[in-house]
Amino acid sequence: MFRSDENIDRYGYLPQRPTASNPDGLPVGMVRDEYRGRAYMGFTCAACHTTQIHYQETAIRIDGGPANSDMEAFMADLAKALNATLRHAEKRQRFVDAVLVYGDYQHADAVLSDLEKYVQRLKTYTIINTPRDTQRPLTRYGYARLDAFGRIYNRVLEHIMSERQLRELLAETLAPDELTRAMEGVAPVLSNRDRDHLIERTQSYLTDRQIIRLRNKIYNPADAPVSYPFLWDVPQHDYVQWNGRVDNSGLGPMARNAGQVIGVFATLDWQERDGFTLASVLGGQGFGAKHIDFQSSIDIRNLRRVEHHLRRLTSPLWPEHILPKLDKARMVRGKELFEQYCIVCHERIGRTAPDRRVVAKMMAVDSVGTDAKMAANSSTYQGYSGILHNRYVCTGSGDILLQRQAPAVALLTAATRNVVTTPDSDKWIMRRWIERSLDFAYTYFDNEVQSSLKTGDYVPDTTVNPFASVMAYKARPLNGIWATAPYLHNGSVPTLYDLLLPKKQPDDPEDGEYRPDEFVVGSREFDPSKVGFKSTGCDGFLFQTGIWGNHNTGHEYAAGRTPMTDGTYLPALTKEQRLDLLEYLKSL
Repeated sequence: MFRSDENIDRYGYLPQRPTASNPDGLPVGMVRDEYRGRAYMGFTCAACHTTQIHYQETAIRIDGGPANSDMEAFMADLAKALNATLRHAEKRQRFVDAVLVYGDYQHADAVLSDLEKYVQRLKTYTIINTPRDTQRPLTRYGYARLDAFGRIYNRVLEHIMSERQLRELLAETLAPDELTRAMEGVAPVLSNRDRDHLIERTQSYLTDRQIIRLRNKIYNPADAPVSYPFLWDVPQHDYVQWNGRVDNSGLGPMARNAGQVIGVFATLDWQERDGFTLASVLGGQGFGAKHIDFQSSIDIRNLRRVEHHLRRLTSPLWPEHILPKLDKARMVRGKELFEQYCIVCHERIGRTAPDRRVVAKMMAVDSVGTDAKMAANSSTYQGYSGILHNRYVCTGSGDILLQRQAPAVALLTAATRNVVTTPDSDKWIMRRWIERSLDFAYTYFDNEVQSSLKTGDYVPDTTVNPFASVMAYKARPLNGIWATAPYLHNGSVPTLYDLLLPKKQPDDPEDGEYRPDEFVVGSREFDPSKVGFKSTGCDGFLFQTGIWGNHNTGHEYAAGRTPMTDGTYLPALTKEQRLDLLEYLKSL
């Protein structure tokens, strides 16, 4: 079965035995929940933010560490498995019989109806997020990476697309009579049912090439995968995400978590209603004759609890009772090197101090020299505004009007704002507003992070370019860094030792030590000498650094090739010095 422990482990997820709180024996980070009386299975935070390392027959589970999973392949193969079940008579009957036993469905037709619906939705999700570019190689994710922003943007673009804008786009390809049939009965704000029917209808009119062209007009390539960020100290950061895009002060944690659940994979029941409501006014829709009701399965109360729980998470210490003991002499020498090469960007904090704070230390992409695709995508991606057309979105440099096409980051901001201001419709009206008001108040007043300016070397936002600052990457404290391989924001360097080496250039001698241009990811076997996972002589995904999005250049301070913030170059470390610094990094 697709959900067998062997198959789940193959995708890098962590199987679990059934327990009282997990009677289905679902893997770490997968959960059964209910929405409007129906049971669903989905991801939780732990699916992407739990890691496990293996060393000499011992497994070490690390809460909040970056997952070693391959979600791209998992979702694509799940779509194929469901499609095979639908198309193969014997599989289909076996599936229907097994589902009916549970009692959630009364008739086989209802099972088949939902099977067809989710086969179509997962297939669509895969098509939307699998870019096809004949001009350059695809940036496949492999293990331990995901383009979360790209996929969240696309999911928002899918659900805000209006009937009017979609009609205009389809008119460029379909004949008038085909367009009329395709759009028959479709509401101005597309419901999930409208979306399903439109996909079914247009597939009968469009060739595969035309479908791809339509996809490319509406969506952006989700082709800038990054390592899953580790979660310790996140509630103490003033800005989060690799490029410091998200302000973590005030109500920031609520919006941040809601935006992520939109991506994986909240049910979004966004519909047009008459009049206005308090929620629509708070969401920025004004007092018009109609408003968009942004109902969803997102549980704001649980997200608040998760964020509060996360405050107690601290970085893992190097387990000397399992891994080789630390060399104290090397640590002393390594600390001196850390003070010289690292601390200007990576401040040292008390890992358990209740008053610890982390101010974003931003480094412009041009200065640090690392792969720019993730930052560039977040800065330049656009999308059709659809049901958000003519709304205003606040940025750090002023409000912007969402015109026919608008920055994807602004569209996500507007959609998320409306989601969090929309209380649960399945509760009594007084209860829903009391609970949501308490959630807002608790999140705001309990959050000790206040608005502050970023520090470091970056281009600030302006009214001309309100998203200029995202063309930078954040340097954070390195406590627990030993448990977060692979390294750099895009996971392009397999070990900490390799990170201290230079990227090989054409005129470099062949007998030097350099970062690997290719390596395998997917193994959980830990290498304590280089600090990372085994990346040669094992099965997995071949990571190729020659592809844009996978570049392993930049951050070559220890190799004497990247200038410090004052423009000076420090001398390249010798091998012994690299080992000294590495030993100190293990201890953080």
